[in-house]
Amino acid sequence: MASVTLKGVKKVYQQGGKDVTAVHGVDLEVKDGELVVLVGPSGCGKSTTLRMVAGLESISAGDLFIDDRKVNDVPANDRDVAMVFQSYALYPHMTAYDNMAFALKLRGMSKGDIDARVKEAASILGIGELLGRRPKDMSGGQRQRVAVGRAIVRHPRVFLFDEPLSNLDAKLRVQTRREIARLHQQLSATMLYVTHDQVEAMTLGDRIVVLESGHVRQIDTPMNLYERPRNTFVAAFIGSPSMNLLPGAIVAGAGVRAPEFRAADNTFSIALSGEWAQRLGGYGGRAVILGVRPEDIDIAPEGSLSLGGGAVRVRLDVVEPLGSEAFLSARIGAKEITARVPPRGLPAAGSEVELVFKRERLHFFDAGSGETLWGT
Repeated sequence: MASVTLKGVKKVYQQGGKDVTAVHGVDLEVKDGELVVLVGPSGCGKSTTLRMVAGLESISAGDLFIDDRKVNDVPANDRDVAMVFQSYALYPHMTAYDNMAFALKLRGMSKGDIDARVKEAASILGIGELLGRRPKDMSGGQRQRVAVGRAIVRHPRVFLFDEPLSNLDAKLRVQTRREIARLHQQLSATMLYVTHDQVEAMTLGDRIVVLESGHVRQIDTPMNLYERPRNTFVAAFIGSPSMNLLPGAIVAGAGVRAPEFRAADNTFSIALSGEWAQRLGGYGGRAVILGVRPEDIDIAPEGSLSLGGGAVRVRLDVVEPLGSEAFLSARIGAKEITARVPPRGLPAAGSEVELVFKRERLHFFDAGSGETLWGT
């Protein structure tokens, strides 16, 4: 396998006589054997970045290396990478065996070597019984496994996946995602994987690259992205339901016993404690955004004295029991808020409850830049 290094890689298109930048200088090092996921909304530049690695798009600026070899101008078929696309792109008149063997035949490999590689890949993917079938006789998940097998037989140095699960239904998507995770473990392969689905990103990636409008917003492990998002974009994008973001200001200084967050519409306030009290004690009057994950919001017991200590009274708009958990939706001023709570003893929609934020689990971001205040 191999490492992949992008140094200031940029992509600029010409559109109507003007330069349009699709990717604004990506710096990334994918280690040998690592699975790195590129994630972000549609149009953020993730597939364009992958296609530049594959050699299907030219690089406008910057350098791309596979191991120590600069490959900016190396043709796609000489980069020793294999790409699995969103569409299976199987030859409809060929069997699964012939689809997987086709590229090896073009290389002039012997029949014995081709047969060994195809059967090895089929064994890894559990599709031995499909080798005699044509695509029309296979399910979507089976076709996608054949497409992955077509990549495996080439023994590439780098695997590239461009939203390979998008055409599958929910159950098949989960099953195939697990198969790709097992494949990575089994092959110890270097993989770059593109998706818009943050659940795929969190469950598959050793590290995740979060992109927005062609800019890299954060590169980190899945749990670091979740626990320590660097900005409001990452905070809102990673996690389902997404992090609640509420505008307000820090109140500190004379007459205030401890620094506190006060919501913009004065609906509630939270006295800061621990690290946040130390970090934000000097930020009196500064506009900030409070971030809190749905699972870090509890329902206060009836008759408790929590109000003023980080709680807000709300009327529930929607109650969604999901079996193992439930989502509660309400509005705080103009903002909607979601809480993830245990599924038993749920209040009814339309009832009033007091929601309590776990102060040790809060996040704060600068209201202007959206950047985290954790590092201040």
